[in-house]
Amino acid sequence: MVGIYVHIPFCKSRCAYCDFYSTTREVEKEAYVRALCREMETRRGEANGETVGTIYIGGGTPSVLSASQLERIECGIREHYDVEEDVEFTVEMNPDDSVHVLADIGVNRVSLGIQTFDDGLLALIRRRHNAARAVAAVKELQDTGISNISIDLIYGLPGQTLQTWEYDLDVAFGLHVQHLSAYALSYEDGTPLTRWRQQGYVQEVPEEVQVQMYERLCERARAEGFEHYEISNFARPGFHSRHNSIYWMGGPYMGFGPGAHSYDGCFLRRANHQDLTGYLEAMNHHNVKDQKWFTEETLSVIEQFNEAVMCGLRTCSGVDVEHIGERFGQVRQADLIRMAAPHLEAGRLVLQDGHLRLTSHALMTSDDVMSDLMMLGN
Repeated sequence: MVGIYVHIPFCKSRCAYCDFYSTTREVEKEAYVRALCREMETRRGEANGETVGTIYIGGGTPSVLSASQLERIECGIREHYDVEEDVEFTVEMNPDDSVHVLADIGVNRVSLGIQTFDDGLLALIRRRHNAARAVAAVKELQDTGISNISIDLIYGLPGQTLQTWEYDLDVAFGLHVQHLSAYALSYEDGTPLTRWRQQGYVQEVPEEVQVQMYERLCERARAEGFEHYEISNFARPGFHSRHNSIYWMGGPYMGFGPGAHSYDGCFLRRANHQDLTGYLEAMNHHNVKDQKWFTEETLSVIEQFNEAVMCGLRTCSGVDVEHIGERFGQVRQADLIRMAAPHLEAGRLVLQDGHLRLTSHALMTSDDVMSDLMMLGN
């Protein structure tokens, strides 16, 4: 099974924290849809006969496209790839865009970018919606029959407190959604939020407060019956994100559009250039394959090992030690256990049923544990 990701780079406005590749040049949407369909046709052999089990249209803001444009993207996928009957079909949405664009194109999962239910913080980070609109959007989706809804939240926003975060959780769990993703705010280079911090206009939430926010999130999610199946992701039983799980389990996926990434599930990675103009020009060329609109990278064995360990530790399943031995050899398997030993002794890792897993109190310091299990060299 292969997953398909389609990147929609258009946004009506830029959020203050975002460094994803996007543009406000919405005038090119129609040309872009045609270009996407051309890329899908050009690359259909890369699926290697595998069926498509997940489709994820992300961005940017996919919901700025019209219903007919989204439908043509879906038709392009189905025309050139063998899509499974029970495919998980996710579209990202902003709360202030119409839910009706999803009604007739087979979407069965929606990821809603809410971030917070605090109107003051929403204005600060330049989100276009307010809290009331976010709540209304969830209810509208439920009324249309979408029974798999995920919402995104951010904690550690400037000025956010434990009390305001608790309110966000109250509202989120009160909406009866099936999935919740929550991420600590990251100050990325070149974003307005990072510039404001450098200029002293905003201050970071202290790390110890962010830890408390995360711990409270985990407690509330568990009490509400959500499974904590990945460091930043929580789902009701049966509603794990199948698409994102492909990334974490090292499976194959194909990414279409500028800035999109692909992986063959073994050793070959591909990245489309983050250049909308160049992408459109390449897709309009009579011989697309001659155009240099992407780069490829062949992962070394050590790089593959490091990714397998890092991605595995992000999930509740952990790292299958036996599988590491089968794939990378007994010497590297022994090295993994040796490097894990100090963390096992300190209670940050547990080895159970042949799987290495992070313990609950080590989740917020997972990067430190993961780095200690990485192998050096090529």
